[in-house]
Amino acid sequence: MPMNYLALLAFCGLLSLISFCLYGLDKSAAKRGKQRIRESTLHFLSLFGGWPGAMLGQKMFRHKTKKRRFRVIFWLTVLLNIILWGGAAYFFNHFHVG
Repeated sequence: MPMNYLALLAFCGLLSLISFCLYGLDKSAAKRGKQRIRESTLHFLSLFGGWPGAMLGQKMFRHKTKKRRFRVIFWLTVLLNIILWGGAAYFFNHFHVG
């Protein structure tokens, strides 16, 4: 596996770990009535590769699972993320760029 793919996987893994942790922190803050993490921050991380960790955080912490608007935006970020990364991978592999 070329180094650039490993770096991309590491980057997405790091964003997933951060996303997962932030979902846990936000759930804890919600329970205690403390300052929350912005939904836009959670969506931003999902969009740029942290969606697997975000998805796991939603399931494990049972957090942000009932807010329909949040879920719709979350799934749009996942879809856009997959389309962009898939398109880039196709382009670079098909045209042997880089």
